[in-house]
Amino acid sequence: MPEPKPDPMVTRDLVGYGEFLPHPAWPHGAHIAVNFNLNIEGGGESSLANGDTVSEGMLNDIGVGAQSGRRVPLVESVFEYGSRRGAWRLLDIFAEFSIPVSILGVVRALEQNPELAKACVSRGHEIVSHGYRWIDYGAVSEEVEAEHVRLAIEGLTKLVGERPLGWMTGRPGPNTRRLICEEGGFLYDRDALCDELPYWLRMDTGPHLVIPYSYETNDNRFNENSGFSTGEDFFTYMRDAFDVLYREGVKGSPKLLSIGLHDRLIGRPGRAGGLIKLLEYMRRFEGVWFCRGIDIARHWRLHFPAPAL
Repeated sequence: MPEPKPDPMVTRDLVGYGEFLPHPAWPHGAHIAVNFNLNIEGGGESSLANGDTVSEGMLNDIGVGAQSGRRVPLVESVFEYGSRRGAWRLLDIFAEFSIPVSILGVVRALEQNPELAKACVSRGHEIVSHGYRWIDYGAVSEEVEAEHVRLAIEGLTKLVGERPLGWMTGRPGPNTRRLICEEGGFLYDRDALCDELPYWLRMDTGPHLVIPYSYETNDNRFNENSGFSTGEDFFTYMRDAFDVLYREGVKGSPKLLSIGLHDRLIGRPGRAGGLIKLLEYMRRFEGVWFCRGIDIARHWRLHFPAPAL
């Protein structure tokens, strides 16, 4: 008799830390950790120019769905805007406020704009591997995904002189986490939306650290005005999230606020003002730790080492 397959609902963890969260002991007694993540994806999206069969239909911001069998120049130009102009605007804004961020870099995108990749590192930011391509890895074979993991590591190492220590696919498949753990060399991944503190997983290769990301505190809601229409909308929502988490931190339960940004979305001049206003607001508070993903990973590994699993 074959062994019964595990019940996927049982193997999922819907409990997490439960009622009693660990105190994360953020540096200098911070009441909140704030991690900005800048997605750079232009050139890695779905396009016949990249050998795909359809054009990109996700987060292109102009309401054009995926088109089969043909290139869509205007969609491609939206992604080019992020790489050509939006990313530089955002890097300058973060430099103005002296805030280090995580760059979620699609490697095929950065290979086509190497000066941007080098500028991100020279300005003190961390480059997290955002995969080799900006595609849905649930729709490709395990063999192709494994090859893309290898290409992503090799590509970033060649571009900036050091291998990535963090991973964030964005659209992971069922094999993604196992593949990056088998590859090794990563201190953490971001492919989870399920918590506000890091947590350890037991993998066949050993303990693995996950630092949750967010598609909710994220400028993706600018796409087609589906959630945010103006920079003020963005500021208000992010401010409210910050205020609640800061209040909880003051009361003794600090957490992580992860904010996702895209060069082609918040990088537009009509929206970037909302980010500037948010940074001005956050800078007024004591006890805020502005950090990169790698800073969180190293802190957690030091203060909350992997349990004996």
